[in-house]
Amino acid sequence: MNMGIERISSGDLGESMGLTASQIRQDYSCFGEFGQQGYGYNVVRLRAELATILGMEQKHTAIVIGVGNLGRALMENFHFESYGVVLTGGFDLNPALHGKIFGDVEIFPLECLKSFVKENPVSIAVLAVPQAVAQPLTETLSKLGIQGLWNFTNVEVKPCDSATMIVENVHFSDSLLALSYMISEEGDGTK
Repeated sequence: MNMGIERISSGDLGESMGLTASQIRQDYSCFGEFGQQGYGYNVVRLRAELATILGMEQKHTAIVIGVGNLGRALMENFHFESYGVVLTGGFDLNPALHGKIFGDVEIFPLECLKSFVKENPVSIAVLAVPQAVAQPLTETLSKLGIQGLWNFTNVEVKPCDSATMIVENVHFSDSLLALSYMISEEGDGTK
């Protein structure tokens, strides 16, 4: 988001993120020198440097597997492109969804997954399926050469032993418990 800010200090960055200026400077120094003492950080340059570090300029491609409520919400409301990811397809077992478009992306039958991945480069799979099928699908995806899995099934999954897939397991319960803890720390939780 462009707010017309050309430069920002480590103090201002830290304040906006709940960190100290020292933490900001130390973290950024792990990747090089982005700021100037007394001047701060050039916002455009800092954003470009961070985008490079995070791989956002590589334009990874992604698919969503499981286009129920959660999968559909991600497709329609999460701005993948803002993070350097191009969403190229959705897959589901439900025939009523096949051929529909969510967030400018077509939904295909799950049985088309293997041929789609063979014909289209896919680096990330977003998994939003029932827990019972999460592990078998993860193994299939790792065998297909998918590099990364963003797992929303709320169960730990592991790729095949021979695969180099990186898995990011998202646990809603962890986030909810963290929120509960923070509210409790603010008082008795009845606010």
